[in-house]
This record gives sequence, structure tokens and C-alpha cells, in this order.
Amino acid sequence: MALAAMAAPASAGGFGIGTQSGSGTGNAFAGGAAVADDSSVAWYNPAAMTLLPTNRQVTTAIHLVKPSFKFTNAGSTGAFAAPGTGNGGDGGDWAAIPNGFYTMTINPRLKFGLALNVPFGLATEYDPGWRGRFTGVESAIQALNINPSLGYKVNDNFSIGGGISVQHIKATLSGASAAGLVTNKGDDIGFGYNIGLIAQLSPTTRLGATYRSAIDYTLEGRVTVSGLGAANGNIKADIKVPDSASVSLFSTVSPKWELMADITWTGWSSIQRLDIIRTSASAGGAAGSTVSSLLFNWKDTVRLGVGANYKLNEQTKLRFGVALDPTPTNDIDRTPRLPDQDRTWIAVGVQYKPSKQGILEVGYAHEFVKDARVSTTVPAAGTLNGSFSNKADIISVQYSHAF
Repeated sequence: MALAAMAAPASAGGFGIGTQSGSGTGNAFAGGAAVADDSSVAWYNPAAMTLLPTNRQVTTAIHLVKPSFKFTNAGSTGAFAAPGTGNGGDGGDWAAIPNGFYTMTINPRLKFGLALNVPFGLATEYDPGWRGRFTGVESAIQALNINPSLGYKVNDNFSIGGGISVQHIKATLSGASAAGLVTNKGDDIGFGYNIGLIAQLSPTTRLGATYRSAIDYTLEGRVTVSGLGAANGNIKADIKVPDSASVSLFSTVSPKWELMADITWTGWSSIQRLDIIRTSASAGGAAGSTVSSLLFNWKDTVRLGVGANYKLNEQTKLRFGVALDPTPTNDIDRTPRLPDQDRTWIAVGVQYKPSKQGILEVGYAHEFVKDARVSTTVPAAGTLNGSFSNKADIISVQYSHAF
């Protein structure tokens, strides 16, 4: 819980956090809705809990994520043409993302699960005086999720499941202005749901499908202006995090090899703009006036992943994975707050069973991210023109224990 209070960097398209289990990292999270390796299925597909052979299991994971966002200027105008303190340094930094899961058997057909994780997060921070400071200095968004769920085995070939998400979201957005550094902070609690199914297509192949609902938030908090305290006041902002749907296949093709694949749709078009509105009057403006408005115009995305496992022996399994993860952003509205672009995942991992009750997972993934073009105009300041050179590395360690 303490680690979850840290801001998390985006490790998937938009500000989604793709790292939700250590066992999934080595497969680039391919086949997540059909895989049933440990109790992390309580998040990915509650129906898959019925496939777990253990009575009770606890799974904990920590993911060390290092994104990199480095800006190169290319003909900026106005105030952005002045170098300031430079090009902002690296907007990304190391962060630790925790996950925790628990599953238990209620009766031979019914399983209970609980997920504690961070499904959404964003953390970019540039040098305070950098040339693009009027477009943003710090951006941090994080959603902490608590998700109880149930999985029910209808028959030997079909299971269904569902759960409720309780998510707390908090955000910090800061940027320079003529009056000083403007910092907006707010938070809210929202509710959603998820459903899933598992179908055994043959003795060696199963299909998994899952849907997770969108969640509406009204963040409430404060705006502060470093050079004009009288402009401080209360604010609010509405945001809707996207829904998503996945279809996955998992197949045991030989005693040594397992193959998996998935397709995941995410409704990022729910995020078109973010208006931060004053709810109290101050020197900065009347109640109902706009502090700032961020234009996104994001589009829906479809992620594709394939993976494979090789059983080296009874204790050790090797993992491999590749995924294509497109960005919801576009070259016109993209800003330094999230200079996202299309990503290609390459991942490897290893599973080791030190005992009958324990499973240790270690995974590594590298994200090759396309350069992200930025052309952002701020009235009376000019236009920031350039591109970001991006990449990300993920190291995951997970331990599961049955009892």
C-alpha cells in the first residue's frame, strides 16, 4: 500500500499501466484473459480463477519501470525559442509498481479473488525552467484499484466470472505562467465492474474473454500559483478512464511448449479534453472560470500480443513474448505531458518452482517506442516544436504461495 502511493509511469498506450503481473511480463502480457498461472487472474479474468488447482493462493509482485522521454528542439518560436535551462532533461524516471492478488475456493465450483493494483498512471517531470515549461513541468496521474471478484465453473468446459472495481484516482498537473508556477491537484473515488468467461475449446486449447468498464471521475482539489497566492482556490475536473475488452487463446501444443495470443481493445476516445474549472472565486478568476484546458482528441486502440512458454524441466519454465501497442495520441494534439507513441514490446522471463507451494517469476521487457512529434502552441508564448526520443524498460519479480 505504501508503494502504491508513489506515482507510476505509463508502461502501455496512453496512461495505462500494462504491468499487472510478474508472470505476464515475460510473455509481454500476451494471452492474459486465457492464462491461469497464479492468482493474478483475479485481475485479468475472474472466470480463470476456476482453473487454479490450489485451494488458496497469494501472489505479490513488484515491477521496476524506467521510461525515458528526451526532447530535441526543432524550430520552436516565441518564448519557446529561448533555451531556458535546456530541453528539460529526461522526463521519465525509475518507479516501483506493486501488485497483490489473493484467490480462495468457496466450493468446488466457486472461487473468490481479490486484486490490489495500479491500472492507470502517468509520471513525467521536466527541469523547472526548461524551454517548454509553459506546456507543462510535472504531470502525475495514478489510480489505485481494489477489485473483489467471483468465478463460477458452469461445467467442465465453461466458466464465468465478474467483479467490482473501487478506484481512487489522484492527479497533479503543473506548468509555468506569467504569474509563476501553476499547480493543480485533485482526487476522487470511482466505481466500475469487470466480467469474463473461459471456454475449453479442446483438451489442449482454451479461449478467454473479458470486459472492464469505464469509470467516471470528478476530481476535486486546489490550484496554487507560486507568484500570486491570492489566485489560489478550489478546482474540479471531469475525466473518464476508458473501458477495455480482450479475447485470448492459450494452447498446450506439446509437453514442452505452450502458445498464447490476444487482442485487446481500449476505448481511449473517452478522453477528448480535460477542463480544470474553478469552484471558488479568487484573484485568479471567478467561480466557474477555466484554469486551463488540455486538448487530447485520443482515439481507441487495438493491442496485439503473442507469447510462448518452454518447459525446461519440472521446476523451470522459460517465457517469451512480443506485442504491438499503438498510441491513442496524434501528432497535432500531443503535448510534453504525455509524449506517447506506438510501442513494440520484446519480453523474456523465467518461472522457477522452489517448492510445491511456491512459484517465483522474473521477467524483463523492453519497449521500443517511436519518436513522438510535438507542436504545441500557447497563446502569447509561441509554439514548441520538436520531438521526443522515447523508450522504456521493465523488470518484474513475483512470488506466489499456495496454502
